[in-house]
Amino acid sequence: MIVFPNCKINLGLNIVARRPDGYHDIETVMVPVGWRDSLEIVPAEGTESTLTVLGRKVDCPQEKNLVMRAFRVMEREYSLPPVHMYLIKNIPDGAGRGGGSADASFAVRCLNDLFSVGLGEERMADIVAGIGADCPFFIYNRPMIATGTGTILKPIDINLGGKGILVVKAPGTAVSTAEAYSSVVPRKPDYDLEEVLRTRTVNEWQHTLKNDFEA
Repeated sequence: MIVFPNCKINLGLNIVARRPDGYHDIETVMVPVGWRDSLEIVPAEGTESTLTVLGRKVDCPQEKNLVMRAFRVMEREYSLPPVHMYLIKNIPDGAGRGGGSADASFAVRCLNDLFSVGLGEERMADIVAGIGADCPFFIYNRPMIATGTGTILKPIDINLGGKGILVVKAPGTAVSTAEAYSSVVPRKPDYDLEEVLRTRTVNEWQHTLKNDFEA
């Protein structure tokens, strides 16, 4: 079975508080974007599960890759048989696009369908929340207001039809999520994110929406 994990963009990103556990509470709206990886999962003939990564280099051991971590959770919870997984990376890492999170979530969705596990979206979102904060979004994969650490999601009706999205990432650059958060001073925003997105036009967003990482 082949699936095509897509990335996302954030419309506004407010970092509102630092939590006692070291994470941060945020407010943002995530929207799917059609820049995609490719993931194929097939039953293995032997007893070992494997992950082969092609395309953009992913600098981590196989067992730490989010796709393999997603499989291990599903394997443990639902006694899945061994599989071979083939991931072609197009989405760059360190760019805030959620590519790794998308790969993990689409792996769970694919395994759910491939082996007829019968999980609903809510259960799959619970499973992947332990893998990464952006992961639950990619289970639903539609515009969502994300709060808390990014795992509390509420649908929002946003139509970007007819709009183009240009994603730019300089070669050889990457931003560590932990380092980015460590440089931000959390604060409450001076605008209501949901109200702006619901009541103002796309052209007005740039004058109101903020991304606290920019500074």
